[in-house]
Amino acid sequence: MNRLKNQRAYLVGAMDRVADRGKGWREMITPFLETLGVTVYSPLKKPIEVGKEDEDAFLKKEVFRTKKDYDGLSEMMKMVRNVDLRLVDISDFIIVNLNVDVHPCGTYEEIFLANRQKKPIIVHVEQGKEHTPDWLFGALPHELFFSTWKDIQVYLNYINTSNTIEPLNRWYFFN
Repeated sequence: MNRLKNQRAYLVGAMDRVADRGKGWREMITPFLETLGVTVYSPLKKPIEVGKEDEDAFLKKEVFRTKKDYDGLSEMMKMVRNVDLRLVDISDFIIVNLNVDVHPCGTYEEIFLANRQKKPIIVHVEQGKEHTPDWLFGALPHELFFSTWKDIQVYLNYINTSNTIEPLNRWYFFN
């Protein structure tokens, strides 16, 4: 069985307030997902020419802030937001990296959009599952919260290969 083959995953997590701009964990999990046949969408490598969040975009945002060009920053970020939310739309599930010491504004919007769409939302909490924000316990199945990336890999292998899975009202695979 290979349930995750041809599924699409979007990698959600803070970028503008973390040292590596969210690159490290995305580069770490992507090869694993690809071995399962998952198509991976990342805000760092968007499959579109607008709404990019590469090094040039980061520098451009800094110029807007320095010059207090909030109209420019707003216009740029509206496109980024539109593209990111569209990536949530077209994904079959999302994987979230959540550091509770960082303010992840867009991350929460992406989580709650995916939640309204009843997608599986796999959440890695850097500080451990026990530090997951209380609100998320009320919004999402806690069985999808994990303390380690290894636990996420084990879980995804289970979803991919087990004869029967607990769908948590989220995992649906169409013929």
